[in-house]
Amino acid sequence: MIVVTGGLGFIGSNLVHALNARGRHDIVVVDDFTDGRKMINLRGATIADYYDHREFLSRFDALARSAGGIETVYHLGACSDTTEWDGRLMMALNFSYSRDLLDLCETRAVPFIYASSAAVYGLSRLCEEHARCEGPLNVYGYSKLAFDQHVRQRFDRARSRIVGLRFFNVYGPREQHKGRMASVAFHFNNQLKTTGVVRLFGASHGVAAGEQRRDFIHVDDVVDQVLWFGGADGVSGIFNCGTGMAASFNDVAGAVLAWHGRGSIEYIPFPEDLQDAYQAHTLAVPDHTRAAGYQRAMRPVQEGVRAYLDWLNG
Repeated sequence: MIVVTGGLGFIGSNLVHALNARGRHDIVVVDDFTDGRKMINLRGATIADYYDHREFLSRFDALARSAGGIETVYHLGACSDTTEWDGRLMMALNFSYSRDLLDLCETRAVPFIYASSAAVYGLSRLCEEHARCEGPLNVYGYSKLAFDQHVRQRFDRARSRIVGLRFFNVYGPREQHKGRMASVAFHFNNQLKTTGVVRLFGASHGVAAGEQRRDFIHVDDVVDQVLWFGGADGVSGIFNCGTGMAASFNDVAGAVLAWHGRGSIEYIPFPEDLQDAYQAHTLAVPDHTRAAGYQRAMRPVQEGVRAYLDWLNG
């Protein structure tokens, strides 16, 4: 069987659908189902079992000893709210739970593929998987970096493969439950449909209005990388999961306007309270990922946004 933590969430639910498309239905989903509206993310998908994340660790060993055992754990569950400043909560969910689950995987030599984040890079313009580039701006980013640092000290003695994937700015189907943390493509689409106007930040950090840049990656491309690393025998490490292409917010807004065939862009003053804690440019350096053997080209943001809006507005 395959375990997907965070299987009701954004990337996790897309992973479940992708596994189904590959003929896998022996999937155990682990999550916090407090928000029942997340059920829509698994509508049309097939799973074999479900566990609340608070009980799963105590059930792990029995599942691992059952017929067929656990083939792979995809650990995508986390508190991903970058505005959350409760450090105890963040470390409990993103560090301690991850460490304890990794311990269990190690006892049974189960491959462990987990979600890290580009948030570990903070203001660094050079996003390489190296300590010199790391400097998170919030407790979310720190919790992810702390676990990466823990993992780095376990590689040499690990009984099974451990892969950390640093997700960049992911957008695409099944993110509606994220609210304010959903992608700008999602929010731009809603703004245009409601008001006919897409709002972007004005000039800041030495760049023109709307020219702040991100490495935007479609969730299907993320899932493809997750599954590739899940099946890449002999590959362990921490890898960037981005496109290697930086697109501006103007590019995303333009793609949304082009899809709708109407609308305009309005630039709003950049908030003063974000000046010192804002990433004006992110770009995944894909060299380490490519060297591991993953070679598939990622779709550019214009193509990805078009596909997303086909799904979102279909």
